[in-house]
Formats: sequence, structure tokens, C-alpha cells
Amino acid sequence: MTGTRARGGSERLTLTRHQQKLLDATVAIRQTPPERIDFLHTIQCQCGIPYNNPGDGVLEWDRRQGNVSLRIEAGSAIDPRTGDFVRLGLPFGEKPRLVLIHLATEAVRTGSPVVDVEESMTAFARSLGLETNGQQLRGLKDQLARLAAATVRMGVVEEGRAVQVNTQFVSAFDLWFPKQADQRVLWPSSVRLSEEYFQSLGRHAVPLDARAVAALASSSMALDAYVWLAQRLYRVPVGKPQFVDWNSLHEQFGQGYERVRDFRRRFLQTLHHVGAAYPTAKMAADDRGLTLEHSPPPVPQRHANRLL
Repeated sequence: MTGTRARGGSERLTLTRHQQKLLDATVAIRQTPPERIDFLHTIQCQCGIPYNNPGDGVLEWDRRQGNVSLRIEAGSAIDPRTGDFVRLGLPFGEKPRLVLIHLATEAVRTGSPVVDVEESMTAFARSLGLETNGQQLRGLKDQLARLAAATVRMGVVEEGRAVQVNTQFVSAFDLWFPKQADQRVLWPSSVRLSEEYFQSLGRHAVPLDARAVAALASSSMALDAYVWLAQRLYRVPVGKPQFVDWNSLHEQFGQGYERVRDFRRRFLQTLHHVGAAYPTAKMAADDRGLTLEHSPPPVPQRHANRLL
């Protein structure tokens, strides 16, 4: 937030575009229930993807949280013009997070594993305030293609025994190319979610307030923190707060921050924004970590059911 000096010596506060969007969302969320609900699988609420581009030559990305390990492997897609496979690279940033929310939301809303993204993605981008005919939309679709081709491996080690699951969010997708020769982005026009993922989504979809998602859409860390709290806080037992230390939070959310103290400063700022978009969230931070208390979910399940 910045201040400017008005006539008479008073100071008038001006807001950035993102700050104004967050403020408007906060007021709306406090006053009225959502008219539109987004969804995300509970596992994706806990396991993130790269914040930044790890490099076109990087084909694998690993994360570990406690005894759980996650690996995302970049995939390939066939070029319909040449018949050759093209390496697409790893998904990264806020856009694939928004894509995952969009795919889950459309699948839950329609009850179908097939999502026509050429129509619905444009409407989705518009709802987030993104450009629908320029770089933003091409970037959104490029990240969708990366997600569609990627393989995800998740493993848990308990008592010396490892259990691993290998899966893909998307089992099939149709590809087409833009007419302009300089737009060499390979993207799907429709995708089919894998049957395993689609069936699991029906049982484990976490409702999210679409206004909060839109307000936090420009920050990967904020989106990760919001969806994590959305699936976590309502499961905290009443009267039995849960404590998460800064080292654990750094391991989960601190990509790019070597020092915990640098991450802590940034994460506290992010939590301030997330708390504005999730005003019923009950949490308190101190020098040791974050204390979570039982809180209502952003969208009660009964309200989500009424809107579907």
C-alpha cells in the first residue's frame, strides 16, 4: 500500500490493482456467500509444483515433506504437423495451479472427465481478470499442455516400507496449433482426466471460494497457502490447536529461500493476504511457527452442493 499527499496535508492511500482486487474480494466474502465455487483435489492442496521455471533442460522435480515424497516428470506430446514427439517441460508458477483448479472444477460441475478447455479456459481466464487473447492466455494454455503430459509419482515411507503411486492427471488430450506462425505454443483444446483421478476427485474435492482464488491468482505461494488451509483448518479438532514449526513450513512452501528467516518474512506477508481472502481462518504465528485452530471451511459442503 502506498500513500500520496493530498491538499491540506492529509494523506490519501492508493492501492495497486492486486491490492484493490483483494480488498474487493474480502468485502464480498465477508458479506455474501459465493455464487461460484471452485474445487481442487485434497492431495493437490498439500503437494505443490515449482514456483519458477526450473529450466527447459530440467525434466524432473522432487519435493519431500516428512515421509512423503513427490516427483513430477516432464512429458512429451506428439506434434500433429510432423508426427514427432515434442518435449514440453515442467509446469511451473501460478498458472498450472489455476489450471488444476479449473480442470477439477469443470469435472465436478459437469460430472464428466472430459473438459473442453478451448471454450471454458477462456471464460476461466476472464473470470480471473486475465487477458483472453494475448500472452496471459497463451501462457495459461502452455501450462495446461505441460500438466497434461507430465507424470506424477508420489511415495510414502513408513516403518522401512515404501508405497508408491504413479499417475497422470490427464489420460488423453487433443492438440491443435494457433494459426499465427509465431505462436508456437502446443496446447490441448480438450482433455480427458484419468479415470483414477476423476473417481478420486468425486470423493476428495475441496470446495474453494472462487472470489478468493481470483484475488490470489497472481501468487503461487498465496494459492498454495490458501488451498492448504482450506483442506486443513476444518479438520483441526475443536479445542485442540495444531502447531507447525517454521522448518516444516519452509520445507513445504519455501521454494527459492535458502534461509528460513527470509522465507518466514515473505510467508507472513503472504498469510496476511490469504487471511483476507479466508476471513474465518483461525491461525496465529510466532517465532516458533504457526498455530492452526479449528475453522469453518471457505465454502461449507452443503452450500457447495446447492450450487452444483
